[in-house]
Amino acid sequence: MTATTEEGTGIWATIREAPLPVKALLVGVFVNKLGWFLQVFLVLFLTTSKGFTDVQAGTALGIYGAGSVVGLIIGGSLSDRVGPRAAVMISMFGMAAFVLAIAYVPSYGAVVVVVALAGAVGQFYRPASAALLTELTPKNRQVMIFAVYRLAMNLGTTAAPLIGAALVAVSWNLLFIGEALAALAYAAVAIVALPQRRPAPVQDVQTAVTEEPATGGAGYVAVLRDYKYVLFLLCMFINAAIYMQYLAVLPLHMKSDGLSTWWFSAVVALNGFIVITCELLVTKVVQHWPARMVAMIGFVLLGGGLAFYALPGGVAIFVIGTLLWTLAEIIGGPTMFAYPGMAAPPQLLGRYVGSAHAMFGLGSALGPFLGVWLWNSAGTQVWVWCGLAGAVGIVLAYFGMSSGAQTEEPAVDITPAAEPLPSESS
Repeated sequence: MTATTEEGTGIWATIREAPLPVKALLVGVFVNKLGWFLQVFLVLFLTTSKGFTDVQAGTALGIYGAGSVVGLIIGGSLSDRVGPRAAVMISMFGMAAFVLAIAYVPSYGAVVVVVALAGAVGQFYRPASAALLTELTPKNRQVMIFAVYRLAMNLGTTAAPLIGAALVAVSWNLLFIGEALAALAYAAVAIVALPQRRPAPVQDVQTAVTEEPATGGAGYVAVLRDYKYVLFLLCMFINAAIYMQYLAVLPLHMKSDGLSTWWFSAVVALNGFIVITCELLVTKVVQHWPARMVAMIGFVLLGGGLAFYALPGGVAIFVIGTLLWTLAEIIGGPTMFAYPGMAAPPQLLGRYVGSAHAMFGLGSALGPFLGVWLWNSAGTQVWVWCGLAGAVGIVLAYFGMSSGAQTEEPAVDITPAAEPLPSESS
């Protein structure tokens, strides 16, 4: 790799030379995540303000998660059909409406329906945003731009609970108004700065996939017929399922060892601090490595770090294990989320991205249930199972991902929002 190429894919060069729509996406997702209060405060709102039981509130949160997975799948298809800009707008306007409705609907049944719709519609934007980042970014900069995108999301998500707590201290209604305004702000960014693009006609999609035997068919059928990519989707599921154990099983383990909640908070804060401060620097190094190798290294560190928790040794074991799987996150995270754009045929980009996000979401939803069940059944052996799952992820990554390194390639040119479409000018 030449010095010129390395400089051209550096952190500041990637951000500085990114097209305006890419910068707008980064700002938009940061603002949106600053107002991402619903998932954090839903249980507390339903139990303290609405008077529902703990079981009802927990069920509503689970339904929100299920709706989010469905929304990611729909969002991928929507992005391919109407274009990323329109998909983001639909998502944010819909999210604003449903979030406000949660505060005012009278019955539990109505709350569940609105929460499910908020979870689904609120996720439409994610495949669309990722697809647009892929389309507008040269291939040799895609891993870095996804690292910046992850940083924007992490910063917003980290600050959101603090802002939400301040709003709740004034009024629960203010919390939902705040999230609706954050969604509308992202919609405004989409209207002003994102490019307008006509979706590819269905016959063009079918022609494109016919030329690629691995993706024969149309829509998500084409995704499922890309057998190597299906293995990658399983990688995403396993990655999320075992990653979530730091929130599901780790606090139970530390509590059983007689450690206070402070220690659990400290290791979680350690993870967040390292991810926010170090991920871009690590990505600067690993972005030119073959995607398959990066993913395999990530699974080694993730599975190994979680398996490390099974060892005796007190606080030191928890700190070292956390450092190992945090290193996995900052090494493998940007590449894993950039890879769907690398593997997708252009006409199915949204669906490839949407299916990857959906599998990660499904793993995030099911992982805690599986982890707690294993903890109750086998105790600390749950970490050994996490290590074995990481080993399966290594095998799936080897057979399901490309071994090629990133090469420089111009971004796809699409019509800017300021210019009319051919059909509009005729």
